[in-house]
Amino acid sequence: MAGFNITVAGDSAINLEFGNVISEKTNGLIRAAAQTLEADPINGVIELVPTFCSLMVVYNPCAVGYDELTSQVRGKLRGLVATTGGIHRVVKIPVCYGGDFGPDLGDVAEHAGMSAEEVIAIHSGHDYLIDMLGFLPGFAYLGGLDERLHTPRLATPRTRIEPGAVGIGGAQTGIYPLASPGGWRIIGRTPVRPYDPDRESPILYAAGDYLRFVPITPQEFSLIETQVESGTYECEIVKGRAATPIQAEVNNDQASATSAGRSEGCEASERSSADDAIAIPQTESDNDQAAGSAAWSEGCEASERNASERAAAPQVDAVPQANREEEDEDALWV
Repeated sequence: MAGFNITVAGDSAINLEFGNVISEKTNGLIRAAAQTLEADPINGVIELVPTFCSLMVVYNPCAVGYDELTSQVRGKLRGLVATTGGIHRVVKIPVCYGGDFGPDLGDVAEHAGMSAEEVIAIHSGHDYLIDMLGFLPGFAYLGGLDERLHTPRLATPRTRIEPGAVGIGGAQTGIYPLASPGGWRIIGRTPVRPYDPDRESPILYAAGDYLRFVPITPQEFSLIETQVESGTYECEIVKGRAATPIQAEVNNDQASATSAGRSEGCEASERSSADDAIAIPQTESDNDQAAGSAAWSEGCEASERNASERAAAPQVDAVPQANREEEDEDALWV
């Protein structure tokens, strides 16, 4: 059974707090709680808002009182187990790296002590779990950025960052869905629109999905941008096991081969198939890559089955937390 703390968030919301450390385990518990409450809804609950470490439950106090709500939440989530690293939605995001699209790529590379090609290979080398959405509509807070790419934010934020900019800020990476001020280091840009209010589903993805950055050339950027403007482009979404990051030194020979054929102003890592290849983290040798891969589960796209096999995400199990001896009136421990 998973422990969580219930705290008051104003007169019409409560927070279910599953921890104070951002982790895949905590995220799995939050997603499992949200799925449970969506499948078996409580009368009066208006919205569920997942965050890094908690799930906000927004409710109508005229329809359900605080005591009744917390009682039902405790009952429905008793014995909660985190979702596991099985089949996920993986949203492919084409990104043109470097040049005018990514003016800070060189700074990130210099801070990491590696080449721009190596930064691109690492950044596009695995899938990123969306922990939560916030700040702007469609702004995804992603987990799992390789520690080698952790880079301080700009000392002076830019007053405007273009929509689609892909950046690194500290230990996080993400996409600016709208024009905005910001202090993240911009390493590339995507022509797709993570947020479009005129689309049937305005936001391309949801918390619990994964994003996969796919390097493209400037020519491909222009082509996709034209298709997006005409409404004919659909961002590719596949189902499969998310590729997890592998902490290993980047092989310089592999990085050099990856960078071959890149167009000036946009670095694009080479794939075995331009459209359907699956990003694989850089490892010390090709043999290590082959040994570390695992078969995709049934249900993956046919094109994905023909590409390199992916490493399965680790299983996540809920760990019961000890009951607190003392509780205050506004904090209920399950």
